[in-house]
Amino acid sequence: MDKKKKRKRLTEKSSESSEPSTSSQMSEAESKGISCVSMKSDSSKFQPVNFRAETLKCEVSEERSHCSVCKEDLKDPVLFMCGHQSCKQCVSFYWDQNDPPVDHLCHDCEVNSPNNTENRGDVINLKTKKNLKKAMQEKFSLTSEGNGDQESSLKSIFTALFITNRESEGPHEEHPLRHIERKLKKQQSYDDSVSLSDIFKSLPGQEKPHRTVLTKGVAGIGKSFAVQKFILDWSEEETNQDIDFVFCLAFRELNLSRGEKSLHQLLTEFHPVLCDLKDSENYIKSKMIVILDGLDESRLQLDFDKNKVVKSVSEVTSVSNLLVNLIQGNLLPDAHLWITSRPAASSQIPAKYVDMVTEIRGFSDLQKEEYFRRRFSHDSSLAARIISHVQSSQSLHIMCQIPIFCWISAVLFEEVFRGDEKDDIPQTLTEMMAHFVFVQTKRRSRKYDKTTEENKEKPLKTYREFLLKLGKLAFVHLQKNNLIFYEEDLEDCGIDINEASIYSGFCNAVLREEKIFSQKKVFFFVHLTVQEFFAALFVFDCLTYNNTTDLSDFLNLKNKERTLLALLKMTVDKVIERKNGHLDFFLRFLLGLMVEPNRRVLHGLLTSPDQSQDTDKKILTYLKSIRRKTLSPDNFINLFQAMVEMRDHKVKDEIQEYLKLSDRSKTELTPLHCSALAYMLQVSKDDLEVLDLKSYNTSDEGRRRLIPAVMISRKVLLADCRMTSDWIEYLTFALKFSYSALRVLDLSNSDLKDSGVEQLCSGLSNQCCRLETLRLSGCHVTETGCRHLASALKSNPSHLKDLDLSYNNPGVSGEKLLTELKNDPQYKLSILNTDHGGSHRMKPGIKKYGCELTLDPRATQKNILLSERYRKVTWVEEGQPHSQQQTDHFPQVLCEQGLVGRCYWEVEVFGYLSIGVKYRDTEKNVKMDDFKFGHNERSWSLVCSSGDFHVQHNSEKVYVSSLGWRSSRVGVFLDWPAGTLSFYRVSSDSLIHLHTFKATFTEPLYPAAELHPQSSALFCKPR
Repeated sequence: MDKKKKRKRLTEKSSESSEPSTSSQMSEAESKGISCVSMKSDSSKFQPVNFRAETLKCEVSEERSHCSVCKEDLKDPVLFMCGHQSCKQCVSFYWDQNDPPVDHLCHDCEVNSPNNTENRGDVINLKTKKNLKKAMQEKFSLTSEGNGDQESSLKSIFTALFITNRESEGPHEEHPLRHIERKLKKQQSYDDSVSLSDIFKSLPGQEKPHRTVLTKGVAGIGKSFAVQKFILDWSEEETNQDIDFVFCLAFRELNLSRGEKSLHQLLTEFHPVLCDLKDSENYIKSKMIVILDGLDESRLQLDFDKNKVVKSVSEVTSVSNLLVNLIQGNLLPDAHLWITSRPAASSQIPAKYVDMVTEIRGFSDLQKEEYFRRRFSHDSSLAARIISHVQSSQSLHIMCQIPIFCWISAVLFEEVFRGDEKDDIPQTLTEMMAHFVFVQTKRRSRKYDKTTEENKEKPLKTYREFLLKLGKLAFVHLQKNNLIFYEEDLEDCGIDINEASIYSGFCNAVLREEKIFSQKKVFFFVHLTVQEFFAALFVFDCLTYNNTTDLSDFLNLKNKERTLLALLKMTVDKVIERKNGHLDFFLRFLLGLMVEPNRRVLHGLLTSPDQSQDTDKKILTYLKSIRRKTLSPDNFINLFQAMVEMRDHKVKDEIQEYLKLSDRSKTELTPLHCSALAYMLQVSKDDLEVLDLKSYNTSDEGRRRLIPAVMISRKVLLADCRMTSDWIEYLTFALKFSYSALRVLDLSNSDLKDSGVEQLCSGLSNQCCRLETLRLSGCHVTETGCRHLASALKSNPSHLKDLDLSYNNPGVSGEKLLTELKNDPQYKLSILNTDHGGSHRMKPGIKKYGCELTLDPRATQKNILLSERYRKVTWVEEGQPHSQQQTDHFPQVLCEQGLVGRCYWEVEVFGYLSIGVKYRDTEKNVKMDDFKFGHNERSWSLVCSSGDFHVQHNSEKVYVSSLGWRSSRVGVFLDWPAGTLSFYRVSSDSLIHLHTFKATFTEPLYPAAELHPQSSALFCKPR
């Protein structure tokens, strides 16, 4: 082994050194002959050396008691020829000589020797590493869970978080509670889990470790706690001891770093112990991890397209440019990079610079219980009572999957259940947050004002001005989506820094303050939901007093006085117009505060509106009246939840009764009912086995509002539905969703087109997708769409087994491309249906299934005439006029073609007649009634007359509207495999649906017509 390699071991961790040796004790009795212990074993291979001999180059100083390497007290000292001593463990990092240390200089002397500078960097690295670990331990060993007054050991309060290498995605930026509502109570398989300490370890089959890992997680889920635990474990030499340095750069602090600087200067600004690492070689030869924590808190502009390339740690540039070059790998290309962020902000990092995406999930039910039992280990009955209440409240049960809400619940219910609070238990989220503010205010008053005031309103009145200033701060920055505030932000809202310090006891639990480098201060609410509630408090106060100065920009107000109801309507409209939904919970809280029971504990802070105006009832009516088709289904779900927050449970109760029905087909659902149903299905404990939108008795708008329920359904049937880009967006989200139960998806007859297929394939290609069956029959898919599907299958080959592309136009090349994948054993695809293809399948709607029919020329009944190449049948009189009294049965004529697929045809009708389909009768002895069209189980008909239109099967009539019937053409669509038969009225530019029969067809069906006197039917080619 050459000298350079031997000395490189200086950078290795002490935990990886050989087993500890027996200590060499130094005493006065041994001072005449100190032994030199070999680094190769626990006993010396050499004879004891007499250090008073003439060969000793330097006399040992009795005052020297510190290691020449680590500079700390000596442990198991080893003596060098220069007279310096080192800890045996420190020497073991780099010493690999066969001769004794006494024949060599120590590292201090060797490094400073003018003839040898090779090892100086190793010594500097070792010293810096030990200092950095010590600094990290001091910074992260103690932390505050939520109350800044009480610091606890990080390890004592840290509950292991579930981290998965599968990410969940949403249709837009999601609020943390909305994200949790998406079935996060079901934990992913542990096969997908990643240990916190192994986040940079290679996955099975991976040649080299990841360079850049992006970890997503909603606000309050524990991202920063995970970072702190990772660093603490490294600094205490429990994990990742192959890493030399771990640097942590929090964006909330990076926002305050001013001016241009080098990467070394930036790192030193955050970690002053790095000042000795001035040589770029110190960075290049070290293994390091750089953590960029809280990307969502960044106010820096990260431009990955027009950045200046920087490759040297000593080159000066802007902080944002340093970060971009670090992420791109221009700076520290061999270093690991760990970025944490809320999901919405993570899109700032281009995917090509990220090697793996992980996601931190919320507490499971067991972890929630563990949290409360551990926190209240001194009072098990209190813990049990809180757990029981959390489990009984659906909204609270969902919220507590976010760890910070477990803490909020613990703080609140400890006060409530211990009898100090005699009020009722909070029933809504608004009431819970109101109690939280009240409890924190009362605690501050007890602790700092030394009062035991029984008047509940007095503490709130005392702090009213300050609390509303906090509300203004929350509202102003909520609009900008800012979560982090600085001193100037507080001053802009009228909050003096000294004033904030005076109320520090309250701020620690609501608005946290942290000192960062250079003793600068940063402020933030303990959770986004707390910020939203304070924003609602401020706006409620403004609206109540008609003080709209601070709301003029938000509501685009002009110098015109408006009523409270008008201002509330404007606020509702403003919030629901925003597509990202980041003000949804603010709106819930604001509307919730309109109801007196929700704000009863805040009487000293808020003034009640004029009750005679019934503003709360009128705004409820307004919410129920909103019908805008431009709003997303999630917008309507949020409006429904706002109604529940206002304690209006009528719609919710009606849906709960609806879900109890065994036969729901006859119960009509309004669009609002559908929004409530979609939400309640999403938060239910069980997945929905089948979601068939056509089975719900509602309008097209109602079905649109049900679409979010696809994420909790195993089988989704959307055939014949009018697909829009919004629908496809939800389907794509469901395919990417880690907890999605979706296994079968039927989009047949939806005119998806290649563009829709491309959008859908972004979900199919995701590793979270577990879809097994995809039916795209009759969806206008061409060769281009086939290429998208093939690409998605190549990215995610392990799940899709059945692909139906019948009634499309894949072309020869498209069919060949997918057939090759079907025949390749590495793909699961085993069933591929491309039947009935061709360019004629590109017509819109059901007209793509158009077929030409001809009547059976063997028809020999009296009073009928076949013409126009057997496509028309006409009633003709023979002899005396026909009388219905003569017989109860009229002549029927069947088409030659027996149908078993999807077929659409049109019929020009004249006079009184019936058209439809039937099985071909072969029995000779059939009762006369069985021949009547629609009077038996073997035929289905539409009866057309001058004043009576109805459908009929097995003698059961269903009347259909004849209003506006000016056309004489009727359309019939048979989907034999799906078991549906539909009748339409054909106008010049559209089809008006009349009725759909549902049945299980067992034989080929024959189109037919039953004529009455003076009638005719022409089976014509669809327009």
